[in-house]
Amino acid sequence: MSNPPSTESQPSYVKLAMRNMVRKGGTSAKHFVLTAVGLLAVLVGLAYLTR
Repeated sequence: MSNPPSTESQPSYVKLAMRNMVRKGGTSAKHFVLTAVGLLAVLVGLAYLTR
């Protein structure tokens, strides 16, 4: 019953992700851009096929 909240005992996933992005700067940005472009291409492709 006396367990501390998990946000105090461990860093949150958002904080870990932000720290990782700062540490790996360029690689994370490149992967983010590639993911965004790929997702946009899929959405445009689906819109084209289903028009």
